[in-house]
Amino acid sequence: MGPGFEYDTVLVVDFGAQYAQLIARRVREARVYSEIVPHTVTAASILERRPAALILSGGPASVHVDGAPRLDPPIYELGVPVLGICYGAQLMALDLGGRVERTGVSEFGKTELRASSGTLFAGLPEEQTAWMSHRDTVTAPPEGATVTAESPATPVAAFEAPERSLYGVQFHPEVVHTPHGQDVLKNFLYEIAGAEPDWTPATVIEEQVARIRAQVGSERVLCALSGGVDSAVAALLVHKAIGSQLTCVFVDHGLLRKGEAEQVVETFGGHFHVPLVHVQAQQRFLGRLAGVTEPEQKRKLIGEEFIRVFEEEARKLGTDSQEPIRWLVQGTLYSDVIESGGTDGVAETIKSHHNVGGLPDDMEMKLVEPLRLLFKDEVRRVGEELGMPERMVWRQPFPGPGLAIRIIGDVTEERLETLREADAILQEEVRKAGLYRSLWQSFCVLPAIRSVGVQGDSRTYGYPIAIRAVTSEDAMTADWARLPYDLVETVSSRIINEIPAVNRVVLDVTSKPPATIEWE
Repeated sequence: MGPGFEYDTVLVVDFGAQYAQLIARRVREARVYSEIVPHTVTAASILERRPAALILSGGPASVHVDGAPRLDPPIYELGVPVLGICYGAQLMALDLGGRVERTGVSEFGKTELRASSGTLFAGLPEEQTAWMSHRDTVTAPPEGATVTAESPATPVAAFEAPERSLYGVQFHPEVVHTPHGQDVLKNFLYEIAGAEPDWTPATVIEEQVARIRAQVGSERVLCALSGGVDSAVAALLVHKAIGSQLTCVFVDHGLLRKGEAEQVVETFGGHFHVPLVHVQAQQRFLGRLAGVTEPEQKRKLIGEEFIRVFEEEARKLGTDSQEPIRWLVQGTLYSDVIESGGTDGVAETIKSHHNVGGLPDDMEMKLVEPLRLLFKDEVRRVGEELGMPERMVWRQPFPGPGLAIRIIGDVTEERLETLREADAILQEEVRKAGLYRSLWQSFCVLPAIRSVGVQGDSRTYGYPIAIRAVTSEDAMTADWARLPYDLVETVSSRIINEIPAVNRVVLDVTSKPPATIEWE
């Protein structure tokens, strides 16, 4: 797992592709550890890392433009197997005696591919579909390389030079639109690079336990629990490593969904026996939110109050033990690290991503970040391996400010209770329909307005509830989910019948963009 450990490592060289993270994730799905490094990486630093292989990502530039990202030339001579994808393949061809031209024929989207030979396509059909996205085309492969695949507009859709350990594909094997893409990657990883598929949740846990023990020794450690997946898995990992040296502080701001606070307390205090301070701060947060309707102000107030409560508890715990607690657990993920510009590998100093309630820079606590090498899906798998309940592991993303930003208008106890009950009905029916895991998010919104209704021959004046359900890969874009009408009808009927304050249910059918996923 990075330098100093016995795992085979594949370095993904990032040329500015939107797919660099996806390539790294696909390699890890093949149970081979991968990291993203910038294209400025030197041959010397690669040699130091001793990777099993390199993958050169695609990128938006043309290899022919001034200032296009390049690769340190000695890298090709290291003897490390290299796979170039799209721009990466074109750069290899250009650098190593091949030819790249703007032929006037671009390929974007699904393309029919004929794979005639080569180790990359071993055991795969000759005719297959691949996803292309390029204007420039490799018209001659690098010196000594054999063309192994072609498409109608691309004479060199793939090439191989086994003696030089150089391989290139013009298409994108990492995307789902290339049905045999993962097989191509596995052939490269296992057959060409000889990488062992030993990157598993169990080995991640074993390695992190050793790292945490070495990092904190016998000192006490603090963790802020938010109820979310990341902080929960991070806390369990640290607890497995150091047991009662860890204390978790769960600040219950009263803005979670029905039963969630109880679930956190039961899971950590009851099931795993993690030392847990449960701070009942519901009234405190409601007091701060009284009369506040502007969404950004709500977020800011909740974040600030969370910090204040957490700091007070940290001081109390430090006073009790006669010495201040110096270590703080954070659920920083690898995607946070990459976004912070830290793609030089785990040996580099990477700026902190304050993701637990926006904890301030001046807290003067050192960070323990056991998830900083993991993507979200890997965090969930580690959570399962640690025995975390399925409902917590697969919890849909939930905003830190919670239900406060799903009430459009003033946040009151009555509105929170109304929304909590409506949301519980939606979650129950979505789970019953077997759709919970296939939706990125599904939730209810309460606009603080009243509309006229009629129930039992009487005129009512109640709240509307909006149902929001979306599908997404990464929350950057999202499509409104086509929920079955029968499900929508059941949810609507139950909400109106079981919650007296609600007399109307509507369905949000807007995608992102133009709308955001949350209403506020």
